[in-house]
Amino acid sequence: MGMAWTWLKKTWKFIVLMVLIIATFSYAMFQGGFVSWFLFYTFLPFSMYSLALTFYSLGEVEVRRSIAKSEYNAGEELKVDVIVKRKSSFPLFYLIVEDTLSEALAASDKRSQAKMLLFPGMKKELAFSYSMKELPRGEHVFHSFKLKTGDPLGLIEKDKMAKADNKILVFPAVVDVLYQPFENQFDQGMTASRERVQRDSSMAIGVREYQPGDRFSWINWKATAKRDTIMTKEFEQRQSHDVFVVMDCLPDRRFEAIVSFTASFVKAVLKKGAQIGLLTNSGERESFSIRGGEKQLQTLHYHLAKIQPQSSVSLERMVDSESFFMMQSVSAMLITAKLSRDLIEKASALHSKKGSITIFLIKAAKESPTTSELSLKALASARGIRVVLVHEGQFAAAFSEVNLR
Repeated sequence: MGMAWTWLKKTWKFIVLMVLIIATFSYAMFQGGFVSWFLFYTFLPFSMYSLALTFYSLGEVEVRRSIAKSEYNAGEELKVDVIVKRKSSFPLFYLIVEDTLSEALAASDKRSQAKMLLFPGMKKELAFSYSMKELPRGEHVFHSFKLKTGDPLGLIEKDKMAKADNKILVFPAVVDVLYQPFENQFDQGMTASRERVQRDSSMAIGVREYQPGDRFSWINWKATAKRDTIMTKEFEQRQSHDVFVVMDCLPDRRFEAIVSFTASFVKAVLKKGAQIGLLTNSGERESFSIRGGEKQLQTLHYHLAKIQPQSSVSLERMVDSESFFMMQSVSAMLITAKLSRDLIEKASALHSKKGSITIFLIKAAKESPTTSELSLKALASARGIRVVLVHEGQFAAAFSEVNLR
């Protein structure tokens, strides 16, 4: 129906154009005189251009999008250079070039000049650029440009979608968080040490790739020679600092804050020298085993860049059905924006069997906890579950002395 209407509309405009040409010519022939022929010859160039434009195809126009890099961080500025090339010198009165943005990009920056009015004339190549001030997290795909041109009279219009594929990945915003393992809190106070997790250097249990902060004496020269990369000895930790994070993926207005805090927390744990794993359920379950190093950081941040709030499974159900906790002694960190009695019950049952459980309750920048949440926090504390209130924009205070008490 849509294509038939478009064809009918173009046919009708062509008929109107021909009627106007015949009408002005007939008027000049029958009326005679200077005025009638002047009107005909004045209208003739416009009508001939419109007639020629009828047979012109925008298919000969090629559009290319140039983006400096394919990976960004949330909040960064994106600059896009657009180059338009034509094979012929057919004069165009105007050309509208519009980049078809995804809903997420269009909603993030409505001031973006992704649509440009150009006056090509007989030029074969034109260029313009536009920028987006604050990129939203996620994987964004650019598919095509919408091209539109027409004649000065507005009788003939041409439009076409020009394919131009590009893709960028925007990682979540990460802030520096000084991670302090909760097990290292002594009666005399809690301090966030900048030292990496201590290991028992008297017992090597394997080898791994070199990481910044490793001592020179830890290098395993035989393994380094065999693998042609610097390998260091992996020592048994004096105390287990393995962390397993379960992130709530239910639709929530604070979901971006949840993702940002999770990404910041992952980076802080790995920077400390500890190991971390991650469990999410956004449409489908995704579990990442506990590992350390730069590769683990890249893997988890890549996953967090693409994740969306599409889960239908609550956090308590995820914890209840996850058998991973029963197999290893780890510190479990639950990150959510909703605190419920069921979640505390599940966490309490898990705490009585394995390790420590901490719930990070994410709030908006100036959002205060409700009376119900404060009561649930007290209940959790009585059952040995630590609930840490984290406000957006104050992630660095998540492990402060005030929050940990």
